[in-house]
Amino acid sequence: MATLTIPPTGTITFTVLAVPRTAGGRKTLFRIMRLQASTRRILEKLRHARVTKLNKDTARGGRIWVDRETCSRVARAEAGQSFTITMTPQIMKDVESVSEYLKIS
Repeated sequence: MATLTIPPTGTITFTVLAVPRTAGGRKTLFRIMRLQASTRRILEKLRHARVTKLNKDTARGGRIWVDRETCSRVARAEAGQSFTITMTPQIMKDVESVSEYLKIS
């Protein structure tokens, strides 16, 4: 198992070499990929649209019930995908846990 030497701070571009085999590894990689600035902007715009337009208020049992739309899946954890994130000490352990599936570009 080769480990990456990842600096604890700074902007780093990663390339996904392979998709992790475990469900936890896939979720971790997906969560890290969502930290990219452009992805976060898109998700924020979609969240605003969901809150203002797509969620529906309906009467259910004499009370107001909010029928919520599902969250969008903008990032894709597939082999060959690249993403750039700002490293912080808080996400270091997550990146290290999937480091065998990543390459620093």
